[in-house]
Amino acid sequence: MRVVLGFVAKVSLALAFALAAPTLIVGVSPAVAQNQPFAEGEIIQEIRIDGTQRVDPATVLSYMQVQPGDPFDPFVVDESLKSIFDTGLFADVTLRREGDVLIVAVDENPMINRIAFEGNRRIENDTLQSEIELRPRVVYTQTRVQNDVQRMLDLYQRRGRFAASVEPKLIELDQNRVDLVFEIDEGPVTEIDSINFVGNENFSAGSLREVISTRESAWYRFLSSSDVYDPDRLAFDRELLRRHYLEEGYADFRVVSSVAELNLDRSAFIITFTVEEGERYRFGEIDLVSQLRGVDAEELRPLLRMSEGDWYDAIEVEDSVDDISEYLAERGYPFVDVNPRPQRDREERTIGITFEVSEGPRVYVERIDIEGNVRTVDSVIRREFRLVEGDAFNAARLRRSRERLENLTYFQTIDIEQEEGSAPDRTIVNVEVEEQSTGELSFGAGFSTSAGPLGQVELRERNLLGRGQEARIAFMMAGRGTEFDVGFTEPRFLGRELSAGIDAFHVTTEVDESGFDQRSTGAGTRLGYDLTEYTRQVLRYELERREIRDPDSNAPLQIRREEGVSYRSMVGQTMTWDRRDSILDPRTGFLVEFDTDVAGLGGDVRFARASTEGRYYLPLGDEDYTLVVGGSGGVMQGINQSTRISDRFMLGGQSFRGFEESGIGPREGRYALGGRYFVKGVTEFRFPLGLPEEFDVRGRLFADVGTLWGADGNTRNAVGNKPSIRVSVGPGVTWNSPLGLISVDLGYALRKESHDRTELLNFSIGTTF
Repeated sequence: MRVVLGFVAKVSLALAFALAAPTLIVGVSPAVAQNQPFAEGEIIQEIRIDGTQRVDPATVLSYMQVQPGDPFDPFVVDESLKSIFDTGLFADVTLRREGDVLIVAVDENPMINRIAFEGNRRIENDTLQSEIELRPRVVYTQTRVQNDVQRMLDLYQRRGRFAASVEPKLIELDQNRVDLVFEIDEGPVTEIDSINFVGNENFSAGSLREVISTRESAWYRFLSSSDVYDPDRLAFDRELLRRHYLEEGYADFRVVSSVAELNLDRSAFIITFTVEEGERYRFGEIDLVSQLRGVDAEELRPLLRMSEGDWYDAIEVEDSVDDISEYLAERGYPFVDVNPRPQRDREERTIGITFEVSEGPRVYVERIDIEGNVRTVDSVIRREFRLVEGDAFNAARLRRSRERLENLTYFQTIDIEQEEGSAPDRTIVNVEVEEQSTGELSFGAGFSTSAGPLGQVELRERNLLGRGQEARIAFMMAGRGTEFDVGFTEPRFLGRELSAGIDAFHVTTEVDESGFDQRSTGAGTRLGYDLTEYTRQVLRYELERREIRDPDSNAPLQIRREEGVSYRSMVGQTMTWDRRDSILDPRTGFLVEFDTDVAGLGGDVRFARASTEGRYYLPLGDEDYTLVVGGSGGVMQGINQSTRISDRFMLGGQSFRGFEESGIGPREGRYALGGRYFVKGVTEFRFPLGLPEEFDVRGRLFADVGTLWGADGNTRNAVGNKPSIRVSVGPGVTWNSPLGLISVDLGYALRKESHDRTELLNFSIGTTF
């Protein structure tokens, strides 16, 4: 009873106060309203707007839910106040009554006159401006400013600067305008102070640090961002650790947690991985069962990559599944389900695998969705796919599609995933790409033992207008010549799977080995097409004006006879069979090329020439160790005339280490004559040098063997015109540096002829001439 009486008393006091109040006040400061009702039946005779400067009073009235002549309704007045405040035009809105007049008092938010950024050096103004939403001639609100501050902080954190701060400042101007200035303290890059592992017993912390992509900060990583904290990279590192342990036989391994903590001054992160390694297993019995009609299980057994007793390797299991699926798809079985069933024996610590091969569900590609290509048009990506909408889904073709996209080198990352379609037999392929720069303006300088000092300027665009076209213009100057060339390639000529290109060039060269200067000017065209998925043929035509000038007075007669201007009209073709895993850094697979050229369709130079080259890449254990075995050879024959020195084959320098440029083969005095026949073999063992991956330095041991012979014309005084095997061996180092590819080889000629020209060091920096 006391509670009820108390409540009634409070209500009575409130009503008494309301009836006694002479005016109505409905205010928001900020957005808090106090309202008192008019007496019943009272009418609003006038609405007056106070405080507007830029905003037209009629604009304020347009947001009101009441108009003069309407009866007063507290609820409608309150909705009017909210509607005005929600426009964002005003910092404060107050409604009050004076007699029968409703007064709306507003305090306008200022208008932004200009936005400026101060203190930003690492991120350009245009990038920051595109990140925020506020713009000049937009109303300033505190909420919008704070949202934009957070956007800029997020941008800096994506660049690895977690200590960055942004302080908005206002400079008041007349007419209720302000200049908005964001004062930015970018702070240092938040690097990785240390990477720790907890729970690792079988692998040291140092070896695990080599497995993951994140690196501890060090002075020599100034060209890399791997020592900058990135949450996405940390998630990727968890997967790398998992794959590493599964490859080593730890089937129960898991990453318990990965924690990144800022140190006290927020300048660096401390990353800690907590892992559970579990026991190590070996492969038990490996069995294979085929339920496909016409496919014997023993036929598939050579595709298995593991044997009983080997340490368990989950990656080998996955690769075996892929190999079987791809093999059967090529044999005409697109719907195949290869299911590896493990049988784990925890006491014996073995995992047996039974591969069950059966007919899989029939699944078709419903749709291919592409995202992330801001610049590259969809058709450029779709034409690299070996699958189209409506095709039977094929994992091998999808994997090949990914390889083709990677070989374009247009994208930094490529992520291809599947999801269920509109029906059980439909699948949707989602392709997400992250584009990278395809335009290059490069200035290069270097030195080559064959060309001397050199400099280069090149402008190249590999994805012109996002259509996959390539255009380039380059100028190179070296100690022994200059070169200028332009080229353009259309990868889908006339909308078909044909690549067409045109080229033009002007080259001057001092051929010191043969004692003359050469000037060549010409142009050519080419047409390429795929013969099969992995073989390609390019047809070409080239017209060249060649001038041989200033031969040495004591040069051989056949060199002096070539002095003057000649025209070479030549058709040719190149057939390529490429099964390498990568065109940029191959570690497995092979490449075979076959070239033929015929000159004589016009002009005054007539010959036929053919050459072939092949290389096989064999990974040894770790993919960082690669054995490369290759061979090449060529033959040339003049047509009703002797061949010219400038058209013959040459060996030496980069093409045969341990010997000078053109240091092998027929020679008269000090002058190289070249040869019409050559045979060459090469063996290389490539390996890491133990340096940080950021340096991208690899070592190699090589052995070159081969010969060059068969100069024609007047060769009575020539030596070395018959085949004689040369052999060279040695170590080498390759560094893919910011200045370009740096290559150093020490070649020791184990077998040579007395007239050969040898050299111990072959060294080049930047682009070779």
